Amino acid sequence: MRIAELIHRWHQEGQTRTDVRVYTVHLPLRDAARIEALNRMYPGRGTSQLMADLVRAALDELEVAMPYIPGDRVIAEDDYGDPIYEDIGPTPQFYSLSHEILRKLTAPPQDKKLSD
Repeated sequence: MRIAELIHRWHQEGQTRTDVRVYTVHLPLRDAARIEALNRMYPGRGTSQLMADLVRAALDELEVAMPYIPGDRVIAEDDYGDPIYEDIGPTPQFYSLSHEILRKLTAPPQDKKLSD
């Protein structure tokens, strides 16, 4: 989701609840005032939901902005037969780590066996 889409979404949707993880964030006063202003403008959404939406949108934009750095290994060809090189930039590592951590966060808890 892009930052520009948030205002439209905030007008259209009510609060939604998904699986979450709690983080404590210390904000500079200017940013705290802007969050509070958004909270007053969109009272149907809680402060936590507004901040979660902003973080999600910022992460989506950060992901798109990560540079593609071509490696030496050809991994495919495009429609014209030109080589597509492996991305050795930060994007593959970000995807890999994100997926690995998400799997751990969403995995059912392991039953602990009690030893006699």
